[in-house]
Amino acid sequence: MPSIQIKDVPPETHAVLRERAARSRQSLQEYLLAKLIEEASAPTLDEVLDRIDMMSGGSISFVEAVEAVHAGRAGR
Repeated sequence: MPSIQIKDVPPETHAVLRERAARSRQSLQEYLLAKLIEEASAPTLDEVLDRIDMMSGGSISFVEAVEAVHAGRAGR
């Protein structure tokens, strides 16, 4: 399995993470691994927008659709 090493973690950050791991009754490694898995499991906004942009079927771009919505709201 691949591994990750993070260097130069500020001491305050390390202390907070160790405390959170202890409160969760996990080792620091277990705690951070769970956080990394959680982070990687949800797509970022950019990833979602890229997926939408790749979809076909619409006759206008996403940007044009957003501009049309804003224009419609401004006309209220």
